[in-house]
Amino acid sequence: MPLTPANPVGVAFRRSRRPHIRSRGALWGFAFTAAVGFALVNVVDPFSGTTTTPAYAEAQQNIPASSRYGGAPTQTLTAPESAALTVTRDTLVVKQKPTPTPTPTPAPTPTKSSSGGSGAPSAPVPDPGTAKAIAYQMVHDRGWGDDQYSCLVQLWNHESGWRVNASNPSGAYGIPQALPGSKMGPGWQTDAGVQITWGLGYVAGRYGTPCGAWSVWESQGWY
Repeated sequence: MPLTPANPVGVAFRRSRRPHIRSRGALWGFAFTAAVGFALVNVVDPFSGTTTTPAYAEAQQNIPASSRYGGAPTQTLTAPESAALTVTRDTLVVKQKPTPTPTPTPAPTPTKSSSGGSGAPSAPVPDPGTAKAIAYQMVHDRGWGDDQYSCLVQLWNHESGWRVNASNPSGAYGIPQALPGSKMGPGWQTDAGVQITWGLGYVAGRYGTPCGAWSVWESQGWY
């Protein structure tokens, strides 16, 4: 009895399935290619292909778009103009800071002063009836001010303390310390008015003003 090959049906089966597998793959590939081609035909303008001849392309340029696409409405896209960029800058104005005007210092109000200046502290208005009150009136009668009266007060404070009987071993006497005292005239020993009248005349004739006499007294201790 002749021997037959083992499993001859299996061998034949394997050989018969290989061509079947290849034919199925080819079928799927063809179907995919056909689908892609169909899609491209509907998307791409068949009249604008790069394979057309120059004469054909030139002729197509004269055909309206509505005729080329079977009367279908065409879409247009208009890009808006680019907005112009405008840059503006505020004008820079440099202002100079104004120089502040200094406030002038008000000058002190003089109290009826006269020429000659004052180097003495201000003296208060004297009590009526005193020797200083007599001198205060006589000073203003000569046209001098309160500054001159203040200098006279300092001068005779140091000379006699405004005492009518003030005497000095040198022979000087009275409020102005006249030397000798008798040259002041009648009443020179007890009358304050006589002594002050003589004393103001002496000061005016020798030093110009009571402040002039007081300045000399400050420098040398006598006038």
